[in-house]
Amino acid sequence: MVGTIDERVGVAVDAWLRWVPSWSPSSQRTRSRLCGKCTGSPIVAAAGLGRDVPHQVTHALVSRMHRIIDKQVEEYTAAELPTLHAELADQDMWQAGGYDPAAGLDPEFDGVDPDPEPEDDGQPFLFTLAGLAEETRPEPPLPRPPLSADEKQRLRREIELVDAYSSRVGQELCFALMSHQARVQAAISRFVEPQIRAMLDELSRHLEPPQ
Repeated sequence: MVGTIDERVGVAVDAWLRWVPSWSPSSQRTRSRLCGKCTGSPIVAAAGLGRDVPHQVTHALVSRMHRIIDKQVEEYTAAELPTLHAELADQDMWQAGGYDPAAGLDPEFDGVDPDPEPEDDGQPFLFTLAGLAEETRPEPPLPRPPLSADEKQRLRREIELVDAYSSRVGQELCFALMSHQARVQAAISRFVEPQIRAMLDELSRHLEPPQ
């Protein structure tokens, strides 16, 4: 991934704008719990997305922005924070293997529960993707050697640095995203709101008492 934060945000917004026309209420997944990525996110405010925008539409944009932050932080960690980078690389190796149902999903599905909500008939699923991932998790290797006191101190310091850097990147991204508010809101008005109005009109017709 190359380019400034402004450029990366512009590319991500362009990708979201290409996706929005394909959204429909029938593709909206219901959630049994709040989305930790979108709830209270400053990214949502920076994009000018209101509470009435369907979650999947909001989530698709927020996830694209999070990928920019994650990639920027990953590049900074690899270049500037050797102890933390080595620790994360060891952790990735430790957790490697097994089936990951979230691997390779498009941004609009980042963080979304891959398993459907249970039906009201009370019949259990034969299997769930989360359960399959747990079953295929490999046996852990031998325990990693403990960190020395000096390594722990360096690690704590580098974690503080990466947290501060992540916050700065997030703020810069939000400012960059604010310049795209008009494009985002125009797409909502053109592609999302008419479908919501049509769905509500259809629902109202079914709820009207017979004449």
